[in-house]
Amino acid sequence: MPAIVYVPLDERPCNAKYPLQIAAASDLELVAPPRGLLGDKKRPAAVGPLRAWMLDEAARADRLIVSLDMLAYGGIVPSRLHHLTAEQCRERLDALAECKRRNPRLKIYAFNLILRAPAYDSSDEEPDYYAQYGARLARLGALADKRERDGLTDGEAAELKRIESEVPRSVSDDFIGRRAVNAAVNRMAVELAEAGVIDFLAIPLDDNAPYGFSAGEQRRLLLAVERAGLLDRVHLYPGADEAGCTLFARVFCELKRYAPEIYVRYSSTAGPFVIPKYEDRSLGESVKSHAAAAGACLADSSAEADFVLMVNAPPVGQHAMAEAPQRYGERHAAYFSETNLREFAAAIRRYADKGRIVALADVAVCNGADEPLMKLLAGTGLLPRLAAYAGWNTSGNSLGTAIAHAIVESYYRRAEGGGPGEDERARSSRRFLLSRLVEDWGYQAVVRGEAAQSDLPALGGSYFDVSGVLEPMQERIRARLETFASRYLQDFGPRRVRIERVELPWKRLFEVGFELQWN
Repeated sequence: MPAIVYVPLDERPCNAKYPLQIAAASDLELVAPPRGLLGDKKRPAAVGPLRAWMLDEAARADRLIVSLDMLAYGGIVPSRLHHLTAEQCRERLDALAECKRRNPRLKIYAFNLILRAPAYDSSDEEPDYYAQYGARLARLGALADKRERDGLTDGEAAELKRIESEVPRSVSDDFIGRRAVNAAVNRMAVELAEAGVIDFLAIPLDDNAPYGFSAGEQRRLLLAVERAGLLDRVHLYPGADEAGCTLFARVFCELKRYAPEIYVRYSSTAGPFVIPKYEDRSLGESVKSHAAAAGACLADSSAEADFVLMVNAPPVGQHAMAEAPQRYGERHAAYFSETNLREFAAAIRRYADKGRIVALADVAVCNGADEPLMKLLAGTGLLPRLAAYAGWNTSGNSLGTAIAHAIVESYYRRAEGGGPGEDERARSSRRFLLSRLVEDWGYQAVVRGEAAQSDLPALGGSYFDVSGVLEPMQERIRARLETFASRYLQDFGPRRVRIERVELPWKRLFEVGFELQWN
């Protein structure tokens, strides 16, 4: 089949590598730009050369998956820092129409984020002033949005007035002005979909909440999408870094004429109704959104489904939701009374014993795996029974990744008779599953905390800057990950899991990259 061209959101492994790894578990070819054309955190990508690469590759391709944040601003972090005008962004987006002029058979699948407004003080990925005013800017957006939709109490109105007086006008003007440009780019994307230049458009909401700047922009965009009659081709939902995987899955389904149905099973009765931290809607609605964007829909029963999606769900949402590094005993009481991990693990075994293809979206806690569940699955030999797994960062990140991988894997397993195969495609799929277990559980929930507590004091540096001790830190992380793999992933034998070429792509501890060998 003709190649699929992919322009990622940024250079981190979750954007630059995950879609390629899922594609390697298929017989489709996904072509991505060389690393040198991408940016480096706050340094934007070389948009001109990247545009030229995209035009050249798309001229010979059948499908193009493209991040408009990369095309317009040079990446996700540059989208939060740029000083471009809307007209300059429009000129950059003109490359999409040029792709279609050069290759009329090309279908374009684009995604563009609604700019986030995180509710904390940090300039690590935001403008410098966010270190002092970030939480107040986010609160300003939440109160202004609530005032427009529902009205404010007297106390909230006074709080809004106080924040407006505390945040310098230059700061709010810069932040809100940039949001206006980014919102205009999203409207341009909708117009390109209406004109037929973009065939499918995903607009994920990056780190959002029920009220805020993002919520207001989403409503205005959704109204424009509905007026244009584009509800079938423009999807808005919580997410960000998983979007490349999601759109690859959608392209896969179209090329294979595959219409997967997913049966969803939750660990918590309250789970589908909980609004996860960093998101604006119930988990059950997010599951439907990610499935639909990937080309799937939900099934009425496990017997008729193409695979079962086991969702390890939080029993409480928003700020009560636990984070992966948090000690088990420090979690909200609902984690002990309103979820049943034993029954959940037993259900995984029952589905697998019946020949069902099982994927696990581990979203009970944020920023990593749910350790009690994963230890239970490892201790009872259930990890190799999974076809796909994800448990990283936000609920949307994990859902999109697990669903995309499971869609691809389920297609081949059903075609090949059920179990995991032994050809190179199947081994690539297994390696991606192992990589997710090593990273989402091993690194995010275990090793990252160990490195911060033990290695940073010994080597120096800080959580958000290990540039001065990068090589020894990467080696210590590699050794810790191998120890983790030898302890918990032995059931994937007789091959041994080895971790090589560990990197901290943004020279901080939050994310990691590595090569996993399984032989």
